[in-house]
Amino acid sequence: MRFMMLMIPHGYETAAPGTMPEDLEAMTAMMAYNESLQKAGVLISCDGLHPPSMGVRVSFAGKKPKVVDGPFAEVKEVLGGYWVIEVASRAEAIEWATRCPGGENEVIEVRQIQELEDFPSDLQAVAESFPSMQTVKK
Repeated sequence: MRFMMLMIPHGYETAAPGTMPEDLEAMTAMMAYNESLQKAGVLISCDGLHPPSMGVRVSFAGKKPKVVDGPFAEVKEVLGGYWVIEVASRAEAIEWATRCPGGENEVIEVRQIQELEDFPSDLQAVAESFPSMQTVKK
């Protein structure tokens, strides 16, 4: 089972462009945590994200793309980074999330990634007809 662990750092939604972590001790602890995920063989990928002030949002009202530059005033929570892990169960994913050396202003949301097998058989058959789906599914 694959899970995405989403880091939500409160306050990051208003971070200035180019804001980078400055707490060496916290960054060292996070790197050690990432290494423990890797050594356990559960880490698929992980990355930090630049603040929303450097991003854009694309919406599709009326099926027409509209691009809006960040920051996004209406946003209360944003992603600061993520991990994709492969573990045997939801409980194991939660256990890994609890080991993260997160700060008091951070929350991790754990969500299972949809696998092709999770969908009804008729949708699986449609997806199987697209060669790119063979490399996307796990």
